[in-house]
Amino acid sequence: MRRGTFWSWLWIALGVIYFFVPLVGSFTFSLHAKLGVLSFKAYSDVLQDPNFRINFFASVAWALSTIVIGVLLFVPTAYWVRLKLPRVRPLVEFITLLPFVVPAIVLVYGLVRTFSRPPLMIVNSPFLLIFGYTIMSMPYMYRAVDTGLRAVDVPVLTEAAQSLGAGWVTIMLRVVFPNIRVAVLSGSFLTFAIVMGEYTLAQWLAKPAFGPYMALVALTKAYEPSACAIISFALTWAAMGIMQFVGRGAPGGAQVAGAH
Repeated sequence: MRRGTFWSWLWIALGVIYFFVPLVGSFTFSLHAKLGVLSFKAYSDVLQDPNFRINFFASVAWALSTIVIGVLLFVPTAYWVRLKLPRVRPLVEFITLLPFVVPAIVLVYGLVRTFSRPPLMIVNSPFLLIFGYTIMSMPYMYRAVDTGLRAVDVPVLTEAAQSLGAGWVTIMLRVVFPNIRVAVLSGSFLTFAIVMGEYTLAQWLAKPAFGPYMALVALTKAYEPSACAIISFALTWAAMGIMQFVGRGAPGGAQVAGAH
């Protein structure tokens, strides 16, 4: 057992080193914007750049819109599949994995080809970008919701709510969502992190976004790209920290909320 513990800690240490050494190197490099002095000049320059604010908040808007559409689409779908269509679940799971197989460049090409002709000419609309992000986030959002639904007895809760006269909207809002709120938050924060760092769709659809901005900065600046990478990393970890904080003690509380 001691030998197994040693190897376990050894692999953990190697993983931490592999993960944090490049991060520390990038952070240290970003502090050398002033010759011979450690400073946050690169971060100040990035934050004061009007293009940073435009692209950053544009990505925030895309991410929030994607989360809303994803929740409205995938939560009822996963709930209905688990309640009424368990036999098609393998097919639905296969479909949700397709974004892992189809490259982003193929996806954006298909979207442009499909929606650049009548009657669905929305190629210049931001909705096309949001729909593309919704497809890319499908594996994370759907599987997070499906995992949350596995933890509760969906048929029993549905029958109990219907016996009390609840309609489908009431069941979704007051029974299903309270029981899977942590799962929905998990999928939402993963979606947020993916959209904030995505490059291909925004670049080819010519929409402002944080990913193309970081790529452009990397071509024209020296220290600012490292600062952007650290900001993006900190944003992702902040989202994960919020998810862990909100999810503490959720299973018991969620079950009580749904049963009540």
